Amino acid sequence: MTFPPLAESARVARLEPPSRKIRAVIDSDTFNEIDDQFAIAYALMSPERMTVEAIYAAPFFNSRSTGPGHGMELSYEEILRLLALMKRPHEGFVFRGSTDYVGDAQQPQRNDAVHDLIDRALASTPEDPLYVIALAAITNIASAILIEPRIIDRIVLVWLGGHALWWPDTREFNLRQDVGGARVIFDSGVSLVLLPCMGVVSALRTTIAELAAHVEPTGVLGAFLTERVRGYGEEKQALGWSKPIWDMAPVAWLNDARMMRSTLTPSPVLNNDVRWSVDPSRHLVRVIDYIDRDAVFGDFFARLAAFRAGV
Repeated sequence: MTFPPLAESARVARLEPPSRKIRAVIDSDTFNEIDDQFAIAYALMSPERMTVEAIYAAPFFNSRSTGPGHGMELSYEEILRLLALMKRPHEGFVFRGSTDYVGDAQQPQRNDAVHDLIDRALASTPEDPLYVIALAAITNIASAILIEPRIIDRIVLVWLGGHALWWPDTREFNLRQDVGGARVIFDSGVSLVLLPCMGVVSALRTTIAELAAHVEPTGVLGAFLTERVRGYGEEKQALGWSKPIWDMAPVAWLNDARMMRSTLTPSPVLNNDVRWSVDPSRHLVRVIDYIDRDAVFGDFFARLAAFRAGV
């Protein structure tokens, strides 16, 4: 597919950290693990930095679901549980997303989330783009781009996906679920801020003891988040165990990019063996290569305490 060209100067300018309050949507496989819940709460507790206009349920398929559609529905229900704890209405705010992946055939999925994203993006402008915080398989966003390529010039995509460009492979959960969808993103020219998992965001870890000290005492929301981690059974919680809370990273970059370091680099090529390769002639994307773990969690803890005080 041929995508509408975006001038490199415009793309680079759009990839600068936002200096003003932004409009954002969140795409999340919220029931897949336990970190999307932290990320959504973090974004909603950052009203001076962003207005979250919608949340989209994304597909996932692992031991927690019977298929991508079931994963999407479980995520939708988990988003509603989280919003209820935060006393936020969900009508007209949360949308069901894809029940299958774009896949190698790059077949767009059509659903409420995809159509809402297209509508909001088309209502935006290149001067005031819509920020898309993507925490899952990139199916919903890739579908929107395939259906309406004009949105490329009106969004900035901030995606947690793949591993560091120097990692031996990039079979990270979000990316490997929909490799075809990921290729749409890397090839389309959309303004992309990429937050790789292993080697970068893997530093964003916490422990039960830290959560018990700084999160659990902050009311029903803090207790919910802590219990989600405490009850996480997919990893053996042995002595010294810590849990990466990957999905907070895109929100943290939008809140204060000084908590990270990044570089502009040619959009990576996603090979058939799900490894990266480099073509220096490709358009630029911003790739995060370092995160100040303590600064991110310090910001989150402070916002959670302030949210509890204001409830």
